[in-house]
Amino acid sequence: MQDPELVNQLKERLPEALFEKLNGSLSIDRDRLRFAEYKVRVLEERLRLVRIEKYGPGSEKLSDAQLELLELEPGVSSAEVEAESERAQLKLPLKGAKKHPGRQELPAHLPRVEKLIACTPEQCVCGNCGKENSVIGYEKSEQLDVKPAEYFVVVTKREKRACKDCEEQGVECAPAPVRIIEKGLASDRVVIDTVVSKYADHVPLYRQSAILARETGIDLSRATLDGWVMRVGELLRPISGAMAQELLAGNYIQADETTVGVQMHDGRGKNHQAYLWQYSRPRGSVVFDFRLGREREGPRRFLGNFEGLLQSDGYGGYDHIGGKGIVHAACWAHARRKFFDAVKLNPKIKHRFESWCK
Repeated sequence: MQDPELVNQLKERLPEALFEKLNGSLSIDRDRLRFAEYKVRVLEERLRLVRIEKYGPGSEKLSDAQLELLELEPGVSSAEVEAESERAQLKLPLKGAKKHPGRQELPAHLPRVEKLIACTPEQCVCGNCGKENSVIGYEKSEQLDVKPAEYFVVVTKREKRACKDCEEQGVECAPAPVRIIEKGLASDRVVIDTVVSKYADHVPLYRQSAILARETGIDLSRATLDGWVMRVGELLRPISGAMAQELLAGNYIQADETTVGVQMHDGRGKNHQAYLWQYSRPRGSVVFDFRLGREREGPRRFLGNFEGLLQSDGYGGYDHIGGKGIVHAACWAHARRKFFDAVKLNPKIKHRFESWCK
């Protein structure tokens, strides 16, 4: 906006010819700026129409920001666009003042054990007339308590039968129940608890071995517990295989790999750097594939003849794998990292990236 007071001051202080020249130049610049704003609006509207045509009639209800996000999301279906258009818009402000929740109530499904505390003898007698006070109610409070784990020995007795008159028939014995560790000292419950503690609670096996020795007096080596974990992994292979088939049956997979140290008995005293490959899709199954190396054979064997969209980083191990219809999608985080690496090498170009991000 033009400031009339400033214009009057310039008119009084500048020569008339110079003032007219400057004023004319400002008018031309204002016209150019107004034309540029109109042009930007027209281009934005054209871009919106192109995106609506691309994503279908349901996208007409979406804002420009939502349409722009769809461009960044690979493999968006028309059903997802329709569902997004029917979703109620969030009302601003999203964050408001939170009320203090007060004292948290303990879950109702936990069993209750009542503990009664009686009044003292002095409180049981009226201090005025000396008569016995009557119980009129209770002041109740709840605290979370715990019962330490109780280890016990299950003695399984399998019935044996034989005919006293027909000794040649031999002895019949009740069938042994199926167990995770055949002929092992630990029950299925102990084995499952060990696996849950390792992977859900992140308690290493050597610590669990020390806990068992402290609580039960039984010395079970870490190698024994390793055997339990490996056996459970073998039993779960059909489930992980079914999850992998479900993942490969789709048309979009996200892949990444992370390092994991593995103890090797080669006398070096150092951990071998292995890799845990992760394959997943949003709101879907997540499958982990362990490999001792980072060779291309790992993703090649897992993906097989997969055809669809594969989103990963720039690691070359993902190249030339899968079926002929596979399409590679880049990772935004890794692409962004390259720009930061470039700025670290040449700080003088930092202002270029900052101007592009505005």
